Amino acid sequence: MTDLHRLSIRELSEGLAEAKFSSRELTEHYLKRIEKIDAQVQSYVTVTPEQALAQADAADAAIKTGNASALTGVPIAHKDIFCTQGIKTTAGSKML
Repeated sequence: MTDLHRLSIRELSEGLAEAKFSSRELTEHYLKRIEKIDAQVQSYVTVTPEQALAQADAADAAIKTGNASALTGVPIAHKDIFCTQGIKTTAGSKML
């Protein structure tokens, strides 16, 4: 499963639903990939691994109990424009 990052969102969702991998495994894969290549591509302002893994564990629990939507457990990254308590937000601006 070294190429999880090459799967489509649909394939990720199906893989989670079919228990081919867990959200934690998927999240750990993406975190390792970020750690490996982000210094070169500089695509992240802030990475929150502890929060991501906690959310992955919650997603895995929801999937196991049948209380999950199609995207539950699929990791996402979003632009640095959303204010989140306790997490640096810059919106790509030096002013912030």
